[in-house]
Amino acid sequence: MTGSGTFSLGGGRVLHLCDDAARIERQLAGADLSRAEAGEDLTRAEAGALRDDISTDEITPLSTMTVWDERLGRVPYTGLKVGGRLPIGRDAVKAGGFTVVVAGGRYGKGSSREHSPMAEWHAGIRLVIAESFERIYRQNADNVGLLTCTDLGIVERLRAGEVIALDELLQGRDAMAAAIVRAGGLMRYGRARMAGLRPVPASPPSHADVAQSSRPLTLAEKIVARHLLAAPVDPPPDIASGTSLVVHPDWRFIHEYYTGMAAHLLAAEYGDGLRLHEPASILAFEDHMSYSARSALHVQGGLLPTLAGMLRAHRDFVARHGLVHHASLASSDGGHRLEAGVDGGSEGISHPMITERYALPGQLVAGTDSHTPHAGAIGCLAFGVGSTDMANGFATGAVRMTMPPVLRIELTGPLPAGTTAKDVVLHLLADPALRAGAALGRLVEFTGSAVRGFNTDERATLTNMTAELGGFSGIVAPDEETVRFLRERRGITFTLEPWMTSDEGAAVEATLAFDCRTLGAMLAAPGDPGRGVPVDALPPLGQRPRPGIAYGGSCTGGKREDFDQYHAVLAWAAARGLKVAPATKLYLQFGTLAVRDYCAERGYLAAFEAVGAELLMPSCGACANCGPGASTSEDDVTISAINRNFPGRSGPGQVWLASPPTVAASAIAGEIVSFEELRQVAVVTRTDCESSAAAR
Repeated sequence: MTGSGTFSLGGGRVLHLCDDAARIERQLAGADLSRAEAGEDLTRAEAGALRDDISTDEITPLSTMTVWDERLGRVPYTGLKVGGRLPIGRDAVKAGGFTVVVAGGRYGKGSSREHSPMAEWHAGIRLVIAESFERIYRQNADNVGLLTCTDLGIVERLRAGEVIALDELLQGRDAMAAAIVRAGGLMRYGRARMAGLRPVPASPPSHADVAQSSRPLTLAEKIVARHLLAAPVDPPPDIASGTSLVVHPDWRFIHEYYTGMAAHLLAAEYGDGLRLHEPASILAFEDHMSYSARSALHVQGGLLPTLAGMLRAHRDFVARHGLVHHASLASSDGGHRLEAGVDGGSEGISHPMITERYALPGQLVAGTDSHTPHAGAIGCLAFGVGSTDMANGFATGAVRMTMPPVLRIELTGPLPAGTTAKDVVLHLLADPALRAGAALGRLVEFTGSAVRGFNTDERATLTNMTAELGGFSGIVAPDEETVRFLRERRGITFTLEPWMTSDEGAAVEATLAFDCRTLGAMLAAPGDPGRGVPVDALPPLGQRPRPGIAYGGSCTGGKREDFDQYHAVLAWAAARGLKVAPATKLYLQFGTLAVRDYCAERGYLAAFEAVGAELLMPSCGACANCGPGASTSEDDVTISAINRNFPGRSGPGQVWLASPPTVAASAIAGEIVSFEELRQVAVVTRTDCESSAAAR
């Protein structure tokens, strides 16, 4: 479809991802038959409103991610939910002869999975046109050679047979992104242009004179300046926003879902002569599938054999290159356990592990996960990339980025008692400006008295969920709280340096200020993290959603501070003889083994067990539909401390996002309540408790 710098529809078709399942089905009808009986080709006007906020969980559901080659071409959009329906089945896109896809705003939200553009490519899609794109998705599309464009006017021009110049499709893209697309993808470009790049000289301590610039710099710009490599394209002589850059991370990390694809890409490009760049700084994690034996999706779907192959590919790559490996706890008993799935947890989820054991203020971290910004809580620059970016980074030591503009979010306090960082971030996600994309592709700098009052675990909730805001990364300037965290968690004495803060007058695109003094317990209604609802805005008690599952865990909700919050609620309940409601199952899953040990040392486990909670060893678990706590039916209602609730993300049911105290309180009440409501209102009476005990 592309050649000599042009693109045309040729004999291909346009698939509109409409906000109407019936219109999608009209385009697909008969797609598995002959072209003469193919579905209806809709004009842009006939397609009507387009689906916004299409997540990568919908483009390639978790069940499709155990493969990483042309087999992905069978599955794009099989998780796309429109009006409660899944209108696109397996093979429908490929059989329909579609080469262009059209969608609404914020296309590719959520997970950094490169499986999504790879699936589109292998299904025959060569161009995705959307009103706007999430940063990681678009970068991943560039990496595999999939064109993206935000000009919806091109749709009818293509349908009319017009040949579009590639320059027009690449208009507004940064120089390196355009060069990668023209080269046919990142692996080919990286091997030719990014290996052996030398650091850009810069003078300590502030590096404010990088490339002859003496302007005030943000903290993120200073960190980039310290990790800058000579770029293979000619950027402006500065690190201002919009500039194509290549950086050398202090740490690169990957987990089992992406290692197989990265290894496949590296083998295709480098063959047997591959040598990884500085393998001692590459970390590998098994944190997603360490409860696969208890994952209904994988067991009932017959996915465990392909999962075993995925894990073997991960372990083979780790062993071949001698990488630092944090494995599942059951991985040492031989391959036979893989065939039946793994059950028993892992050392920990990558994001808190990186923060607690590896990253330091002022460092730069790249990981194959959209929640990599978690580590920004200690003042390092951490961002997510896809499998191709990481494969290229493994081989060359270089990771590309476009310097993002900075959005400063100022949070002032004090917060009301019981209000947590999770409540704050759910409020941010519901803010009209942020929901509309004010943070899209931005470096979010969290400041203000409320942020200074948070401990590092709470700050990590903010930076972690920068992913849900659509941001490139999130960061908090290091301070004495950071020093305390590093001393207590790592046993190291860290000295803050004067440069580790944004300069006064540094360029900031915008500042959004929020007064947190009036905030209370917050939720996100099922379907999107931005569907914020204050708990006290729900119907009266007795008429609220009744969750059958309450889940406390994940990288966002499995830290020490989160377990302090679970314990505050559940110890209160246990002291009054209360237990988890009869129709609710409460799962508490530690984020790392260190969190489990912390809870044991502080005597928390007795209260958890007294109320009837099931304790789980570390794993991403229910957050990624990979273990206990995920729903199994569309009728299931879950209240969860995870970070995102896109359709299908944590099973087929309805997922309400909430803070740890609200999750725990709702488990006791049997309906969604805040801890404050649970204490003030007799939601659970002594009679209810006795009935609960008898039922158990």
